[in-house]
Amino acid sequence: MKISPEQVAKVARLARLDLPQDKLELFAGQLGDILGHMDKLGELDTASVEPMYSPVEHTTVLRADEARKEHGRDEVLANAPGHDGQFFIVPRIV
Repeated sequence: MKISPEQVAKVARLARLDLPQDKLELFAGQLGDILGHMDKLGELDTASVEPMYSPVEHTTVLRADEARKEHGRDEVLANAPGHDGQFFIVPRIV
């Protein structure tokens, strides 16, 4: 597929990009090459290929999301600059 420098300029304007004329011609050629490759891929018969969302298998490396109590209230409040034994005391912000 051929794309013209005018089409590239229109897209650049929509993206609020100010491109010089030499860049418009360069990008028109590059985008034309990319679209040509996409056309070639579109010619392939993929009827027997099962769709997938990713070409690699993803496994989670994170731990299970389990609620657990690791620190007691006294341990947490021990590091606070101010507390009343039950809650953090912070400066009032209005």
